[in-house]
Amino acid sequence: MSTSRHPEVLWAQRSEKVYLTIALPDAKNVSVKSDAQGLFSFSAMGAQGESFDFSLALYGTTDPEGCKVSVGSRNIICSIQKEQKGWWNRLLKSDEKPAPYIKVDWNKWCDEDEEESLNSDLSSEDDGAADNGEDESSDEEGMLYLPDLEKARGK
Repeated sequence: MSTSRHPEVLWAQRSEKVYLTIALPDAKNVSVKSDAQGLFSFSAMGAQGESFDFSLALYGTTDPEGCKVSVGSRNIICSIQKEQKGWWNRLLKSDEKPAPYIKVDWNKWCDEDEEESLNSDLSSEDDGAADNGEDESSDEEGMLYLPDLEKARGK
């Protein structure tokens, strides 16, 4: 009987989104689910056929339609839309210490006060660009909305 393992999960947030980076090279059969109550589920097969999965009860409610997934060769990046804009005190609903496989993604981390200056820096860079009416950040290049991922997988 094979047991499931937990991949390393790095997280960061913005006022509107939570980013989860799941470190799992050459993952196959990736399945990601996010519901409105903030339950996030992940499962995949590793390169050697081992099973990986976990579920997280996120701190706040989310918008499942706004969940995007990007499967890369080294990791899976999930962008989860918060139902209400604002900063969460922590990633998980429980105030217990998170599992050891969950860590802060310091490369993507941004504090509340830093987000304002980051957004103003980004908007000043865009002043010369044509406005196409879409507000997409460069973090999400190549990301698929969850329903699109399920279509691509033939569900």
